[in-house]
Amino acid sequence: MNASTRAAEPRTGQGLRSRGALVAMLVVIALLASAAAQLQALRERAYPPPEDTETSLYIRSADAVRRLSGAYTALAADLYWIRTIQYYGGGARRGEVEQTRAPVVPPPPPAIAATSDAFPLLYPMLDITTTLDPRFNIAYRFGAVFLGEPYPRGADRPDLAIRLLQKGLAQRPDKWEYMEDIGFVNYWFLHDFREAARWFEQAAEAPGAPNWLRPLAATTLAQGGDRRSSRAMWEAIRESADVDWLRQSAERRLAQLQALDVIDALQRAADDYVRRTGQTPDWAALVRARAVRGVPLDPAGAPYELTPDGRVRLSRRSPLWPLPEEPAGAARPGA
Repeated sequence: MNASTRAAEPRTGQGLRSRGALVAMLVVIALLASAAAQLQALRERAYPPPEDTETSLYIRSADAVRRLSGAYTALAADLYWIRTIQYYGGGARRGEVEQTRAPVVPPPPPAIAATSDAFPLLYPMLDITTTLDPRFNIAYRFGAVFLGEPYPRGADRPDLAIRLLQKGLAQRPDKWEYMEDIGFVNYWFLHDFREAARWFEQAAEAPGAPNWLRPLAATTLAQGGDRRSSRAMWEAIRESADVDWLRQSAERRLAQLQALDVIDALQRAADDYVRRTGQTPDWAALVRARAVRGVPLDPAGAPYELTPDGRVRLSRRSPLWPLPEEPAGAARPGA
């Protein structure tokens, strides 16, 4: 064995020991990281972090944002619109989860049930988006739906929905779709059928407006509040929708109207059973009495519920839940 070989031996053994130490160190680091992650998870479950105070994250002045954006206002409008959708979607999901988990209780009076602060940033963000791009068609139309829908699917602020659409009309006075949407907000959320008919009539006179708007105005004025006119309105919205989301929203509303019709028919069957037998039925009893063929399903495929006191209602697990609040006189099934 020469000197060079002898000199290499200690270095080789030292390298093996170093690699072993490195492996051991990496294992220890991995174990510590895993333990730290588990500890953090336990900490967050025991002491949940506070929700972000999103009200401090945005400049509320649309004019200020426009000045700050300089030559990039179109890009800034797109970014604010994306953030608006994220904000609305997150709030709507949280609200629906809270509503689903809540116990079934009679609805509170409207004054108590108001949730105008459910989406406090929604209108300011839409205002900024449409100030940065005054011809942002989707922001006006989608934004009005976001604002007008009752909680948890929206901000329950039809007044702000109309303000946003009127802002769009100031930029494009011949945009019949905005006039139609204002009529829609007045009809469905404010139950002001005369005002809704006025806006449908005004939309019908705009250049390029479809020929079904004028009959819709007449139907709204004559039959406002019943499901027949509601169905006609949502069919009109579906036909005029220029984006899939709005079309799908109209189809969902039409399915809800169908569910309301079925609930009325099932309720009549349940009430008739009580009159004939003096007993409150369940679905099995109604099947035996040949009042129904089986447990009935709503248009989304979820079974209707029959409560112990004999009331038929939509399941909270249904994609159609919650059903819209109908104005007085609306509980007449449509054709």
